Amino acid sequence: MSRPERKGAGVPLTAAEHDGLVRRLRDLEDKEALRTLLIRGWRALDSKDWQTWIDCWADDGVLEFGPWGEIRGKEAIRAKVEEAEAPYPSMQHHILNMHFEVEDDRASGIGYMWFVAVTASGTASATYSMGGPYAWDFRRGPDGWLLVRQRLGVLWTAGEDALQAFEPEIPLPGGERRGQARPHV
Repeated sequence: MSRPERKGAGVPLTAAEHDGLVRRLRDLEDKEALRTLLIRGWRALDSKDWQTWIDCWADDGVLEFGPWGEIRGKEAIRAKVEEAEAPYPSMQHHILNMHFEVEDDRASGIGYMWFVAVTASGTASATYSMGGPYAWDFRRGPDGWLLVRQRLGVLWTAGEDALQAFEPEIPLPGGERRGQARPHV
Protein backbone atom coordinates (compact mmCIF):
# COMPACT_ATOMS: atom_id res chain seq x y z
CA MET A 1 0.00 0.00 0.00
CA SER A 2 1.43 3.38 -0.91
CA ARG A 3 1.51 6.35 1.41
CA PRO A 4 -0.95 9.23 0.92
CA GLU A 5 0.52 12.10 -1.02
CA ARG A 6 0.41 15.82 -0.40
CA LYS A 7 -2.28 17.32 -2.55
CA GLY A 8 -0.90 18.26 -5.92
CA ALA A 9 2.71 17.75 -4.88
CA GLY A 10 3.17 14.10 -5.84
CA VAL A 11 5.37 13.78 -2.76
CA PRO A 12 4.52 11.14 -0.15
CA LEU A 13 3.79 12.30 3.38
CA THR A 14 6.56 11.87 5.91
CA ALA A 15 6.01 9.38 8.74
CA ALA A 16 5.43 12.29 11.15
CA GLU A 17 2.90 13.91 8.80
CA HIS A 18 1.12 10.59 8.36
CA ASP A 19 1.00 9.97 12.13
CA GLY A 20 -0.29 13.50 12.72
CA LEU A 21 -3.01 12.99 10.13
CA VAL A 22 -4.07 9.70 11.78
CA ARG A 23 -4.20 11.38 15.22
CA ARG A 24 -6.31 14.27 13.92
CA LEU A 25 -8.67 11.89 12.14
CA ARG A 26 -9.04 9.76 15.29
CA ASP A 27 -9.75 12.91 17.33
CA LEU A 28 -12.46 14.01 14.87
CA GLU A 29 -14.02 10.54 14.85
CA ASP A 30 -14.07 10.41 18.66
CA LYS A 31 -15.66 13.86 18.93
CA GLU A 32 -18.31 12.90 16.39
CA ALA A 33 -18.98 9.65 18.30
CA LEU A 34 -19.49 11.65 21.53
CA ARG A 35 -21.84 14.08 19.79
CA THR A 36 -23.77 11.15 18.28
CA LEU A 37 -24.02 9.43 21.68
CA LEU A 38 -25.57 12.51 23.28
CA ILE A 39 -27.93 13.30 20.42
CA ARG A 40 -29.13 9.68 20.22
CA GLY A 41 -29.71 9.59 23.97
CA TRP A 42 -31.43 12.94 24.30
CA ARG A 43 -33.70 12.31 21.30
CA ALA A 44 -34.66 9.07 23.06
CA LEU A 45 -35.67 11.14 26.10
CA ASP A 46 -38.04 13.13 23.88
CA SER A 47 -39.81 9.93 22.86
CA LYS A 48 -39.61 8.48 26.41
CA ASP A 49 -37.43 5.64 25.20
CA TRP A 50 -35.78 5.28 28.61
CA GLN A 51 -33.79 2.17 27.65
CA THR A 52 -32.05 3.78 24.67
CA TRP A 53 -31.23 6.81 26.82
CA ILE A 54 -29.82 4.85 29.75
CA ASP A 55 -27.78 2.66 27.37
CA CYS A 56 -25.68 5.81 26.80
CA TRP A 57 -24.52 5.63 30.45
CA ALA A 58 -21.83 3.57 32.18
CA ASP A 59 -23.06 1.30 34.99
CA ASP A 60 -21.24 3.50 37.54
CA GLY A 61 -22.56 6.75 36.05
CA VAL A 62 -23.23 9.83 38.17
CA LEU A 63 -25.84 12.50 37.45
CA GLU A 64 -25.48 15.82 39.25
CA PHE A 65 -28.48 18.07 38.75
CA GLY A 66 -29.01 21.12 40.95
CA PRO A 67 -32.59 20.45 42.06
CA TRP A 68 -31.94 16.74 42.70
CA GLY A 69 -28.38 16.69 43.97
CA GLU A 70 -26.18 13.72 43.03
CA ILE A 71 -27.59 10.41 41.80
CA ARG A 72 -25.24 7.42 41.52
CA GLY A 73 -25.64 4.34 39.36
CA LYS A 74 -27.27 3.77 36.01
CA GLU A 75 -30.52 2.31 37.34
CA ALA A 76 -31.00 5.05 39.98
CA ILE A 77 -30.41 7.69 37.28
CA ARG A 78 -32.95 6.08 34.97
CA ALA A 79 -35.55 5.78 37.75
CA LYS A 80 -35.24 9.46 38.75
CA VAL A 81 -35.32 10.83 35.21
CA GLU A 82 -38.16 8.57 34.16
CA GLU A 83 -40.17 9.58 37.23
CA ALA A 84 -39.57 13.28 36.56
CA GLU A 85 -40.15 13.32 32.80
CA ALA A 86 -42.80 10.63 32.24
CA PRO A 87 -45.76 12.90 33.18
CA TYR A 88 -44.99 15.48 30.46
CA PRO A 89 -47.12 14.90 27.35
CA SER A 90 -44.28 16.12 25.12
CA MET A 91 -40.67 17.25 25.58
CA GLN A 92 -37.73 18.57 23.58
CA HIS A 93 -34.17 18.30 24.88
CA HIS A 94 -31.80 20.58 23.01
CA ILE A 95 -28.03 20.31 23.50
CA LEU A 96 -26.25 23.41 22.24
CA ASN A 97 -22.64 24.55 21.73
CA MET A 98 -21.09 21.16 22.44
CA HIS A 99 -17.30 21.01 22.79
CA PHE A 100 -15.23 17.92 23.57
CA GLU A 101 -11.67 17.15 24.64
CA VAL A 102 -10.43 13.60 24.10
CA GLU A 103 -7.41 11.95 25.66
CA ASP A 104 -6.97 8.25 24.97
CA ASP A 105 -10.00 6.42 26.41
CA ARG A 106 -11.32 9.37 28.45
CA ALA A 107 -13.10 12.48 27.28
CA SER A 108 -14.80 15.53 28.72
CA GLY A 109 -17.32 17.89 27.23
CA ILE A 110 -19.35 20.99 27.83
CA GLY A 111 -22.52 22.36 26.33
CA TYR A 112 -25.79 24.07 27.11
CA MET A 113 -29.22 22.62 27.81
CA TRP A 114 -32.46 24.09 26.58
CA PHE A 115 -35.35 21.93 27.78
CA VAL A 116 -38.95 22.60 26.73
CA ALA A 117 -41.91 20.57 27.95
CA VAL A 118 -45.64 20.70 27.34
CA THR A 119 -47.23 20.55 30.78
CA ALA A 120 -50.86 19.93 29.77
CA SER A 121 -52.19 17.67 27.01
CA GLY A 122 -53.90 19.34 24.12
CA THR A 123 -52.47 22.81 24.66
CA ALA A 124 -49.20 23.81 23.10
CA SER A 125 -49.22 27.08 25.03
CA ALA A 126 -48.79 25.39 28.42
CA THR A 127 -45.01 25.01 28.31
CA TYR A 128 -42.21 25.03 30.79
CA SER A 129 -38.61 25.54 29.80
CA MET A 130 -35.24 25.79 31.47
CA GLY A 131 -31.64 26.18 30.48
CA GLY A 132 -28.18 25.86 31.90
CA PRO A 133 -24.69 24.47 31.45
CA TYR A 134 -23.76 20.84 30.93
CA ALA A 135 -20.40 19.28 31.81
CA TRP A 136 -19.77 15.64 30.87
CA ASP A 137 -17.15 12.98 31.46
CA PHE A 138 -16.94 9.94 29.17
CA ARG A 139 -15.08 6.64 29.06
CA ARG A 140 -14.44 4.47 26.03
CA GLY A 141 -15.35 0.82 26.56
CA PRO A 142 -15.28 -2.24 24.32
CA ASP A 143 -18.52 -1.13 22.64
CA GLY A 144 -17.67 2.57 22.33
CA TRP A 145 -18.09 5.72 24.39
CA LEU A 146 -20.32 5.89 27.49
CA LEU A 147 -21.34 8.76 29.73
CA VAL A 148 -19.70 8.50 33.16
CA ARG A 149 -20.72 11.79 34.78
CA GLN A 150 -23.08 14.59 33.86
CA ARG A 151 -23.30 17.86 35.73
CA LEU A 152 -26.23 20.07 34.82
CA GLY A 153 -27.07 23.42 36.30
CA VAL A 154 -30.20 25.51 35.89
CA LEU A 155 -29.53 29.16 35.08
CA TRP A 156 -33.02 30.15 33.98
CA THR A 157 -36.59 28.91 33.73
CA ALA A 158 -39.64 30.19 31.85
CA GLY A 159 -43.28 29.32 32.32
CA GLU A 160 -44.66 27.34 35.19
CA ASP A 161 -43.58 23.79 35.92
CA ALA A 162 -47.13 22.73 36.68
CA LEU A 163 -45.94 19.17 37.28
CA GLN A 164 -43.15 20.40 39.61
CA ALA A 165 -40.85 17.65 38.40
CA PHE A 166 -37.77 19.83 38.57
CA GLU A 167 -38.39 21.72 41.76
CA PRO A 168 -35.82 21.06 44.49
CA GLU A 169 -37.12 19.18 47.48
CA ILE A 170 -36.96 21.05 50.80
CA PRO A 171 -37.25 19.02 54.02
CA LEU A 172 -40.01 20.15 56.35
CA PRO A 173 -40.39 19.51 60.08
CA GLY A 174 -41.54 15.95 60.66
CA GLY A 175 -39.65 14.61 57.62
CA GLU A 176 -42.17 15.72 54.97
CA ARG A 177 -40.83 17.15 51.73
CA ARG A 178 -42.15 19.77 49.39
CA GLY A 179 -40.95 21.52 46.28
CA GLN A 180 -39.62 25.03 46.51
CA ALA A 181 -40.47 27.29 43.62
CA ARG A 182 -37.60 29.04 41.90
CA PRO A 183 -38.01 32.48 40.38
CA HIS A 184 -39.12 32.16 36.78
CA VAL A 185 -37.75 34.31 34.00
